Amino acid sequence: MMSELKSSLVFKFAAEEWEFEQIHKLNYRTFVEEIPQHAASSDQRLVDKFHTENSYVICLHGQTLVGMVALRGERPFSLDQKLPDLDSLLPVGCSVFEIRLLAIEKDHRGVRGGRILFGMLDLLWDFGVENAYDLGIISATTRQLKLYQHMGFVPFGPLVGTDEATYQPMYTTREAFELSGRKFLRRNQ
Repeated sequence: MMSELKSSLVFKFAAEEWEFEQIHKLNYRTFVEEIPQHAASSDQRLVDKFHTENSYVICLHGQTLVGMVALRGERPFSLDQKLPDLDSLLPVGCSVFEIRLLAIEKDHRGVRGGRILFGMLDLLWDFGVENAYDLGIISATTRQLKLYQHMGFVPFGPLVGTDEATYQPMYTTREAFELSGRKFLRRNQ
């Protein structure tokens, strides 16, 4: 079963309308139903406020979206809106991009989730290198801080969000991800 799953996963940048529709639905399930960050809606879709600027790295199992992560290099970042002095909290002289909306379908987490996460982050960092970014920032759910730290992310600044959906701003460099993240993700595939 596991080898079948590995061979049937496809990692790519979202480009098709049906992929974007599944992104909006996974976004809803994750950031409305699971992490109560946004209000519920009758259509059970959540279109991100930066949707038109996002690039989405996705993982497909057949025609089904099982994982996603958004990235963008355009300022202002969502963290700029939460931390007005964001640049003063980051290493000097870095070209920064924001990593957002990391989500994996519940029934694909665990062992499968390691493979999905690894594949998406690998493609994400390839994008970062191709676009000369050397620092990735993220609002990490406090529910998964150990996971982010194992992947090479370093906390900075105060917590942001609400009591129901609290996030720790974090950053990582390509080098830190290479040293810590890849080793951790390979060990947990």
